[in-house]
Amino acid sequence: MKTIYSVGQVNRYVKNMFVQDFVLKKIYIKGEVSNCKYHPSGHIYFSLKDETGVLSCVMFAGNRRGLAFRMKDGDRVVAGGTVDVYERDGRYQLYAKEITLEGAGALYERFLALKAELEEMGMFAPEYKQPIPKYIKRLGVVTAPTGAAVQDIKNISLRRNPYLQIILYPALVQGEGAADSIVKGIRMLDQAGVDVIIVGRGGGSIEDLWAFNEEKVARAVFECGTPVISAVGHETDFTITDFAADLRAPTPSAAAELAVDNYRNTVESFWNYHDRMRRGMKGKLELYQTRLRGYQMQLQYLSPESRLRENRERLLRLEESLRGGMEWKLQRYRHTLGIYLERYKGLSPLQKLNQGYSFVADKGGHAVTGISQVKPGDRLEISVTDGVVEAEVLGCRKESWNV
Repeated sequence: MKTIYSVGQVNRYVKNMFVQDFVLKKIYIKGEVSNCKYHPSGHIYFSLKDETGVLSCVMFAGNRRGLAFRMKDGDRVVAGGTVDVYERDGRYQLYAKEITLEGAGALYERFLALKAELEEMGMFAPEYKQPIPKYIKRLGVVTAPTGAAVQDIKNISLRRNPYLQIILYPALVQGEGAADSIVKGIRMLDQAGVDVIIVGRGGGSIEDLWAFNEEKVARAVFECGTPVISAVGHETDFTITDFAADLRAPTPSAAAELAVDNYRNTVESFWNYHDRMRRGMKGKLELYQTRLRGYQMQLQYLSPESRLRENRERLLRLEESLRGGMEWKLQRYRHTLGIYLERYKGLSPLQKLNQGYSFVADKGGHAVTGISQVKPGDRLEISVTDGVVEAEVLGCRKESWNV
């Protein structure tokens, strides 16, 4: 009896065969690029062909960092990745993870090996990176004396700070002796006492940029006492110098912007700070003047002179109040005394004398109020209104006066 399979089952079986083949899991294939298309999602679809056949390929957006150049039809490349089956369509293709131009593959392998070795030695460690000074006076540049890179650095640097001094070391940046020339330039500018050194050149192939991948250049950058900015090639180009430098710039123009502060912005900032400080000082002065006036008023109120003046006024008021109270008391007592005088006036002996009465006293001055106190022959003094009458007792008789 025949065994019948579905299309999906066959595709799945074939896919499993590819998956189990370890050779296809990591493979490098060389060929000429054709039908290269950059999808809006970031994926790259292309084919590799040679005189014997064509292979479909795709590089997903997540692996684009493995592509250091913009691929186009006609490029001869070496693509590394996995050959697998796209189960839905039943066709196999290369899922590329890294692509290098043919001929540059060996150099790229050297690049990766040196990068791993120097990274293991700690030359790329962030704790060894020197900060780039914000304000510099002297900028050192190690690059070719002709070309767009040096012109871009000069134009942008002097536009940002026209008072900047630029010291150029005209180095070889490509070909035989370029690495030694770059090393010499770095060391000479380091000894010259510049504030920052820019090392770089314009874009090119991996062969053109190889001088910046030499270990001697990386060591010169690492050992340099002056902060170094690496600006080699275009934004997608990476060299060993980029990792060893204190700061990487994507382009020489960007390096100039990172190294040189904008003079006009700095001056404008200073004026803004000046205005803010002046307004702040004015506000503070006004605040403290207001507080001082308040303190002056408090001092005037709490000063000894003011307190003495207030106490004098209070004492004057108390004195006036005391005088008024005393006058009122005296008036009251005078009135009471007048009443008492009038009341006791009728009891006065003199008043009685004026009314015809007299006061009889014996020789000892004792009042005689009864006949038992005298006997005939005693001498008496009789006080009347205008004087004293001396008399002698001739005799006494007893009388009963009706009261």
